[in-house]
Amino acid sequence: MKPKTRVPLWRWLLWMTALVVALVVFYGIFTPFWFALRSAAWVAEYRSRRRR
Repeated sequence: MKPKTRVPLWRWLLWMTALVVALVVFYGIFTPFWFALRSAAWVAEYRSRRRR
């Protein structure tokens, strides 16, 4: 069994860049969008219960 070779620096940089982009997209875009959808659903549910 041969020992593993070192991972080139450019691959580490590419991986870290992809990770940063993914975190920004998830936490910067998807989370506020999800909160807005949930808030709209809660408001709609509250209004529907008040009408009864």
